Amino acid sequence: MPGTDWRPRTGIKQNTNSRGQTFNPLGFCPQWVNDTSVFQMVWSQRVRVLPEVEAYPNESVDLRCQFANPGTTKLTQVSWIFEATEGQRENIAVFHPTYGESFPTLAFKGRVQFTQASLEYPSIRINNVKMSDAGRYTCEYATYPSGNEQGTTTLIMLAKPKNSATPVIVQASSAKVVVARCEALQGKPAATIMWETSGVGEYNSTSQLESDGTVTVKSEYHMAPSSTDNGRDLSCVISQRTQDRPQTFTMKLVVQYAPTVRIEGYDENWYMGRTDALLICHTDANPKVLNVTWTTVSGNLPPTVRVDQNRLLVQKVDESVNTTFICEAKNSLGSSKSHLTASVIELTGDPSSAGVLVGAILGSLLALLLASALIAVLVIRSRRQQPSYSGDNEQGNNGNKARLFGVKKASKNGTGANNNGPIYTYRESEPGALVEKGNEFPHAPAGMMAPHHIPLTCELDEAGQRKFDSLNDSMEEEDEEQYDGFGGLPPSYHIPRHEDNYGVYLDDDMESQRDGSIISRTAIYV
Repeated sequence: MPGTDWRPRTGIKQNTNSRGQTFNPLGFCPQWVNDTSVFQMVWSQRVRVLPEVEAYPNESVDLRCQFANPGTTKLTQVSWIFEATEGQRENIAVFHPTYGESFPTLAFKGRVQFTQASLEYPSIRINNVKMSDAGRYTCEYATYPSGNEQGTTTLIMLAKPKNSATPVIVQASSAKVVVARCEALQGKPAATIMWETSGVGEYNSTSQLESDGTVTVKSEYHMAPSSTDNGRDLSCVISQRTQDRPQTFTMKLVVQYAPTVRIEGYDENWYMGRTDALLICHTDANPKVLNVTWTTVSGNLPPTVRVDQNRLLVQKVDESVNTTFICEAKNSLGSSKSHLTASVIELTGDPSSAGVLVGAILGSLLALLLASALIAVLVIRSRRQQPSYSGDNEQGNNGNKARLFGVKKASKNGTGANNNGPIYTYRESEPGALVEKGNEFPHAPAGMMAPHHIPLTCELDEAGQRKFDSLNDSMEEEDEEQYDGFGGLPPSYHIPRHEDNYGVYLDDDMESQRDGSIISRTAIYV
């Protein structure tokens, strides 16, 4: 009621249960004063009790009770009444100021007592509580003249469940089976079980009420297990009121299956005489493979092979290993086989020198490329050094230019065509066209000696040689004066125009060519 001080009175000690919780003799927790619902339920009556109390098995629990402000109301007796189920009431403790304490129920005899022997504070303590002690406890006063007044506390018994989880060993199957179980035994209230996994499956949970009031919850996980599910993680998560946090059990699925077999190591290069050929039989099974055997389609293994458990070593490749090899693995659930057909290759060379042969081929190709490049360079240089015109009736790189004087190779008998070829020149009426002219030099006198009749310098005597030198000097001076009249050609390439200068022909002016011909160095190309 408002204005009333509910703090513990002086001289009245506070009680502490087995969990270390402290209560005042009035039986009210300070935090409840601010709870409006509790305040209305508790403070609207004069018999004040705690609405709910929790306890664990084998602990001691205090049930508080107080009659507030009795005033003129006379309190004659107080009783505690227990209801395990609705409608079944039995007195477990009675206090009378004249006759004292009484504990009529055998189930609580020796376990229940009054904490204070008074009508104003008739709180009781129950020791070694059991799960069957859960229920409603009513503190009832007999008063005069108002009659009986009461307040009820609900005792909730809590029990920590015994949690566990285990995988179930199963065989690979297309049908759904139980692969794991999770249990929360004898808990109160009932626990909640969830599952976590990357696999595909489903679960169901069942609850069972025990005789002591606890609840056992069991859950099973179902799936169609395959060999790939073996070793997969599966977690069971159990949540319950008495636990600070959910408890997680992580387990690995156990799926058994017959062996799977594959042969590896064949490189398709089994040539005659090879000694390092190897085949390996890889197996996967649960439970483990008991044994591995090697055979061929004909039954027996070739004499040139040796077996070491799952390894088959070919000591020497020959025609006998040109066959199909079979690897078979067995475990307690069954067996499986794998086939591999080997083909022996005939080699004409020594396979041991294959690397050297390849290196030699590559080296030869490289040398050939270098030689080809060198020849190409020499050919290009040679072509650049050749003259524009290589012979009669053959036009060189000078386009419309043609030599004025040409030389042909003499025949074996010393006879042959004139050493000087035909003279070609441009015709102004037809640009770019060459026409043949006579072998006579322009402006030369009619009686001038033909070029092929000109004697060589080696045939001249001393007097003729001096005359030739003086004649050559005068020709060079005249050529320089007439330079502009020859279309910009250097003086050394002008043809002498004076009749007196044609008396000799210089053999030093001739030059041998690669094709065997001899050409004058003073040949003019126009």
